[in-house]
Amino acid sequence: MATQPKASHFVNGAYLEDTAGAVIEVIYPGTGTVIATLHEATPAVIEAALASARAAQKDWAALRPVERGRILNRAAAIIRERLHDLSVLETYDTGKPLQETLAADWPSGADALEYFAGLAPTVTGETMPLGRDFVYTIREALGVCVGIGAWNYPSQIACWKSAPALAMGNAMVFKPSEVTPLGALQLAEIFIEAGMPAGIFNVVQGRGAVGGALVTDPRVDKVSLTGSVSTGARVYAAAAAGMKHVTMELGGKSPLIVFDDASLEDAVGAAMLANFYSSGQICSNGTRVFVQKGIKERFLTRLAERTATIKMGDPLDMETQFGPLVSALHHEKVMGYMGVAKAEGARLICGGEAVGQFVEPTVFADVTDAMTLAREEVFGPVMAVLDFETEDEVVARANATQFGLAAGVFTADLTRAHRVIGALEAGTCWINAYNLTPVEAPFGGVKASGVGRENSRAAIEHYSQVKSVYVGLGPVDAPY
Repeated sequence: MATQPKASHFVNGAYLEDTAGAVIEVIYPGTGTVIATLHEATPAVIEAALASARAAQKDWAALRPVERGRILNRAAAIIRERLHDLSVLETYDTGKPLQETLAADWPSGADALEYFAGLAPTVTGETMPLGRDFVYTIREALGVCVGIGAWNYPSQIACWKSAPALAMGNAMVFKPSEVTPLGALQLAEIFIEAGMPAGIFNVVQGRGAVGGALVTDPRVDKVSLTGSVSTGARVYAAAAAGMKHVTMELGGKSPLIVFDDASLEDAVGAAMLANFYSSGQICSNGTRVFVQKGIKERFLTRLAERTATIKMGDPLDMETQFGPLVSALHHEKVMGYMGVAKAEGARLICGGEAVGQFVEPTVFADVTDAMTLAREEVFGPVMAVLDFETEDEVVARANATQFGLAAGVFTADLTRAHRVIGALEAGTCWINAYNLTPVEAPFGGVKASGVGRENSRAAIEHYSQVKSVYVGLGPVDAPY
């Protein structure tokens, strides 16, 4: 498969190149080889992208919502028709196993486009009767939105951000991560093929400086970022200086609480999904697994047995279940966290070794709340198992973090499940499940884990604004 795109950027309906920009080498994590060479957006490219978005947006917003929806639906259909080739490209870009990208990445993106295509025509205003007079409201587009993607779900994120933005009549300039820049270009091509006007969805490549130039431009009305808490804080501050709307989907150190009456097999399976899927590179992962003491050792024994069966290997082999980390730099970071965990006294249950750019699925037990492994986001296949005795104790410990992205509870007692979820400080929660994120459900965090929501009807509120109109039906009553 050809992995070198026609050009680095997609602006005003066509590929655009400017070789004056700094070089970005795209490396396939499966082999460490360079599969594409791109260039960062120069000021000229950024200007072209923003100018085309601003010029095209008003006519796009003036279309009937159902017309915008038809284009998004056609784009979703094209994605599904080309799912295999798009998923292979996603595997080259990210190193994820093909069985995973076929099931989760582009399919989730297509679902988002389809969902918001159907939702857009249903978005209406309200009327407020005031006797003789009345007020009505209109939900309008914001204007030009900037999307900044993360490297772990590059194509899904591009769809999750563009679907509600475009459905509501906005234009978008999207900057993917420089680590995984290829999928967003395919999405831009698909949008044009589906009938989207030029300039409505533009892709520019680059590192932090390019993102900074987009975020601070006065023509930008909204910024949506998926990334780390530290990056989010900087982008949020820059956007606030221009009074821009923001959505921040940031990191987490989420608790997964397993009570002793839970189904052991289900809880172990969920803990594995919450730590080892995508080689642990998922922001909502339940990386603090709290297990009630009565089942702790049985849990650890079964966890080690099932973890030993995970198939690690060539990401393009459909039998492979577990791929490499996304980059050598990230690999070094994850291995560093494991060294600290061992030095701080955590008990290694399984894994713990590097195999090339792979890191084995790893479980540490006897982790305490004060350990680095329990406090900082590793973003790798490293599970921290902590034990607890009482419900009140585990809720207090689970909430004792700056993060608040996700949380999960496993128990046969549904009264307790709802009570505990109600007490946990997290924006996205599961009961007897984990990391299922259908487009119908809002996704986002609280505390340092973010602002705003993606997916569901809630996302519409973050990609539009309300105009209130007072209608006077009689003479003006002036005291002058």
